[in-house]
Amino acid sequence: MGKMTSGERLFQLVNNTLLLILCLVTLYPFLYVLFASLSEADRLVQHRGLLMYPLGFSFQAYELVFNNPMLIRGYLNTLFYVVVGTAFNIFMTALGAYGLSRQSLMLKNPIMMMIVFTMFFGGGLIPTYLLVSELGMLNSRWALIIPSAISTYNLIIMRTAFQGISVHLEEAAKIDGANDYTILFRLILPLSLPVIAVMVLFYGVSHWNSWFTALVYLRDRDLFPLQLVLREILITSSTDAMTTDVQGMDKAGISEVIKYAMIIVSTVPILFLYPFLQKYFVKGVLIGAVKG
Repeated sequence: MGKMTSGERLFQLVNNTLLLILCLVTLYPFLYVLFASLSEADRLVQHRGLLMYPLGFSFQAYELVFNNPMLIRGYLNTLFYVVVGTAFNIFMTALGAYGLSRQSLMLKNPIMMMIVFTMFFGGGLIPTYLLVSELGMLNSRWALIIPSAISTYNLIIMRTAFQGISVHLEEAAKIDGANDYTILFRLILPLSLPVIAVMVLFYGVSHWNSWFTALVYLRDRDLFPLQLVLREILITSSTDAMTTDVQGMDKAGISEVIKYAMIIVSTVPILFLYPFLQKYFVKGVLIGAVKG
């Protein structure tokens, strides 16, 4: 590599500085919430302006959060929706993508046009609600899993990735006696790990952050996902039940710290998922996006 000119060094300096500022601006809201959740309640309510470090150091808010049975149940429900829902999403999307990627599929283009049509026009909330109700899924876990089984965008990405695999491998497998299920699960999917990893991330994050469908379809509080529990606590400020045993402290202050702690508790698990899938992310999206 040749020696950089003064103009190139100046450009690199400005570029690095802007990227550093952008990182700090993006990261600071999360750091603010983290510092606030670890702060002492009395000091936090009196503080104004930016927060560059925890005001004191206390885990009391986290202890109160994890002693809340509703939050624990919401956590377990969300884990169920993420694990079972994502597995069902991957299975259904792979089946659809495999069929649409085959050249021998009859009426392939009209079917694809109808699928793409759903990306721009939907039935709306009320028809969807009536359909879910008629299917007997109202107030059940399946209402959060089955209606959202396939994302059209993800289906197109996976179909394009499957089309990129050589047809000669498929022909060789058929000569050896493999049927479509064997070709899909023992040949296509093992060769599509980057795309599968990206789909796991997309669907997993979607299930983790989902609260609106639960608000519409669920009435039993024992089925509520974590995000719906958090919404109730953060918007309705219903932290009184969590602070009844707190003595000698401003309950308004501890309620404020509890909200920050709950945001951290609900955010950290999904943040840990990304580093494990990051190495597949760019490759997986590009494989599915290049050919549209």
